[in-house]
Amino acid sequence: MRLVSRLRNFLHQLARRMFALLPKTRRHKVYRSFVDCNSDPSQRLVLKIAETKEELEACFKLLHDAYVDSGFMTPDPSGMRVTIYHALPTTTTLCAKYDGKVVGTISLIRESAIGFPLQRIFDLSDVRAKEGNIAEVSALAVHPRFRRTGGTVLFPLMKFMYEYCTAFFDTRHLVIAVNPRHIEMYESLLFFRRLSANVVENYDFVNGAPAVGATLDLKQAPEILRKHYANKPARRNLYHYFIEAKLPNIQIPHRRFFTTNDPVLTPSLIDYFFNERTDVFATLSERKKALLHLIYDLPEYQKILPPLPSTGESRQVRQHRRFSVKCPASLNATVANEGTIPVEVNEVSRYGFRARCGRPIPGEVWLTAVVQLGRNEISRLSVQVVQETEHEQTHYYGFRIGEPDLVWRKFVTALYHGHTHSDLDQATRFLQ
Repeated sequence: MRLVSRLRNFLHQLARRMFALLPKTRRHKVYRSFVDCNSDPSQRLVLKIAETKEELEACFKLLHDAYVDSGFMTPDPSGMRVTIYHALPTTTTLCAKYDGKVVGTISLIRESAIGFPLQRIFDLSDVRAKEGNIAEVSALAVHPRFRRTGGTVLFPLMKFMYEYCTAFFDTRHLVIAVNPRHIEMYESLLFFRRLSANVVENYDFVNGAPAVGATLDLKQAPEILRKHYANKPARRNLYHYFIEAKLPNIQIPHRRFFTTNDPVLTPSLIDYFFNERTDVFATLSERKKALLHLIYDLPEYQKILPPLPSTGESRQVRQHRRFSVKCPASLNATVANEGTIPVEVNEVSRYGFRARCGRPIPGEVWLTAVVQLGRNEISRLSVQVVQETEHEQTHYYGFRIGEPDLVWRKFVTALYHGHTHSDLDQATRFLQ
């Protein structure tokens, strides 16, 4: 039996070496020929945001076992892989459940004060120079039972990731750091492009394993996928699968307002995962402890965050916190004979907001802004331009609000004081 196993491993390694000798374009075509995506997966498969204690713990355990098996981490006494990035309200963990059991997970990390894991070893300057928000795709794991079943879990999970990023997460650029053995799958199937030609030989975030960085522009992705897949049969057609197909298995997050994050961690969940079960908070640098206190500056969270050093690092809290949103809006600039100007609000604070627009907006005049904060909530405000920047023919403006109306006050106050995305459903209870 041992001889058969050794022979099988030898043949597998030989096939890999022979495959590596093929030209890169040929190898990528071979990868794409193995695509098997089912637009009508079993109803036993459910894709959703991991939001309960049980779902998050199952995701972290699945990730732990996968990383230990691959040599990307040493076993943790908790049996879970939990990082500081999982503690952030700008991180969303997606999960795939089969018959109620978590069998796949992936995390999407939006930029925050703590940044991205891969920015420690890869330069993101070229990605940042382009328009649009960035998210790092991280913590991918699939249960061993489903790793050799033609993408039964992996493709639906990636489909969910794509829809969530484009429709809910307001993300244009994905970045990844993967083992060199896997980079060609991302390049050939999804058309990620490498951040650099070099392989980082020692990436401390995955126990010193080598890593390759890559990025994907989600705005350009549909056309690239159409070019390479549109004429293929349905089961091989990733353009149809990602862009056109609708998977009823995906549970779309409910949002009363047009926010772009779905925080799920209550103070008790943070305490459980980062203090009780693991030592993530205890091992943080003093700088990251201070940043956590800036991110979670509500009394309920301060009690369970790691204490700041007694010397005290000065906490320079922004006077008015800002929150990421994606709200359609319009400006009435009849005073300047400009008519109605459509804009998209992408950041809000108590007394102002930031918006993008495809045309110039007059300054030094008061405008009437009509902002669609949610499906049933519309705020009408008097605003004035106070800041302007331009990037790739898109204008970005900062506005100050004359006097917030009740709808705006209710919305922003809930963002300040709510613990999770579901708290926004009861926004009025935060309004004094």
